Amino acid sequence: MTALQAQPSVTARVFVQRCSATRLGATLARRLVVWKLDTWGFPYGTRLSDDVALLVAELAANAVLHGRVPGRDFELRLVYAHGTGVVRIEVSDTHERWPELSAVEQPDADADGGRGLLIVEAVAARWGVSDRVGPGKTVWAETGPAGAAAEGAR
Repeated sequence: MTALQAQPSVTARVFVQRCSATRLGATLARRLVVWKLDTWGFPYGTRLSDDVALLVAELAANAVLHGRVPGRDFELRLVYAHGTGVVRIEVSDTHERWPELSAVEQPDADADGGRGLLIVEAVAARWGVSDRVGPGKTVWAETGPAGAAAEGAR
């Protein structure tokens, strides 16, 4: 491809919502993304819808449990890139502590928690942590191409 050739266009759909850093806020975030995906043509119960709901549930729960700063919300961003078929989930909080990506490992069998990022790692095609404008960080996850995942309900 030369510099004069146009790159294929990518249509993106974006949904952004601030949620309270509470358990109810995390639940609302999960319900909102499933509803938004349905309005974008990815019905409830499809693999894509279920995977995104699970990723949002884990990332929002982490924002509430580990990234909560009193008086501050977390931000949820959902981006569907039609040209690539990738859905990207971003959850931003204002806490300065970042999750240790290299330390994601199986907790003790009798532990009450500690499996959230293992679930994210298992379900997402890619995930990571990045800086955000202002204090805190953004934890993000991406699905694989949505076309195959959206073809059939489970």
